[in-house]
Amino acid sequence: MPNILTVNTPSDYCNYLGIAPRHPLVAVIDYSGISPVRLSLNRYGVYGIFLQDNNGFDLSYGCGKYDYRNGSLICVAPGQVGGKEDTGTREYIGGWGLLFHPDLLHGTSLLDEIKKCSFFDYSINEALHMNEDEHHTIVAIFRKMEEEIARPRDSFQDEILVSYISLLLKFCHRFYNRQFQTRKLTNNDILAKFEELLRTYYSGKRHDRHGLPTVSFCAEELCMSPSYFSDLIKKTTGENAGTIIRRFVMRQAKNGLASGLSISEVAYSLGVEYPQHFSRSFKKNTGVTPREYLASLNKA
Repeated sequence: MPNILTVNTPSDYCNYLGIAPRHPLVAVIDYSGISPVRLSLNRYGVYGIFLQDNNGFDLSYGCGKYDYRNGSLICVAPGQVGGKEDTGTREYIGGWGLLFHPDLLHGTSLLDEIKKCSFFDYSINEALHMNEDEHHTIVAIFRKMEEEIARPRDSFQDEILVSYISLLLKFCHRFYNRQFQTRKLTNNDILAKFEELLRTYYSGKRHDRHGLPTVSFCAEELCMSPSYFSDLIKKTTGENAGTIIRRFVMRQAKNGLASGLSISEVAYSLGVEYPQHFSRSFKKNTGVTPREYLASLNKA
């Protein structure tokens, strides 16, 4: 089993690196100023935003490794595991780290704002890559936060830090949206693979093991996190991945009914355990019951 560092507070990580915590809920780390450092595979109880620079090693996250290059911005959320296991040696690394405890957000609008940041749930090959200007912008925000934390605490400091984090997340949204646009060819290739995955789902008897196809299943098959996959499909097609899957399943259902299969037989062939569940889903997605759909076919 790998040795995993538990980071329940920013101070836990600061203490591991051998630096004095300056704020109980926030830590800003300039890695170039403290290198060489011991690397660590972390289980996070805090939010983290890491800007990786000039690092010649892979970083693990979830079940895979990051699509790493200089200027990658990596976001983690409480409950996730990421980093690189401690080997007992020290490494020279660059970049910045920001860790903040969820308690910092209580009573602020950022608490709801951060729930909309799907990139905190991204994993394999999904780090944000920035150009030089974007890199300078992010570093400037880290430096301003570092300066603020160095000041004596007063009644305004937490509010100012939250404002900086909110600004940082807005830039992240801009960068991520831009990234989907600049990777259109790759996105179209993934969309084609998604469509092929759905086409072969039932012919490959996958419903026997997995039931109805889901967003999570398709994302895993395509080596993506569900959040990144959902965002990619939405940006590429304008539709939710779940909507596309449901439409595909309903086409299979209509084909089965039209071929003479009973409602129960169609339900089981789709991976639905109970026919009544299938009937309710069919009505919800098509506006008619399976029997009404069959009646319309007979009239035609």
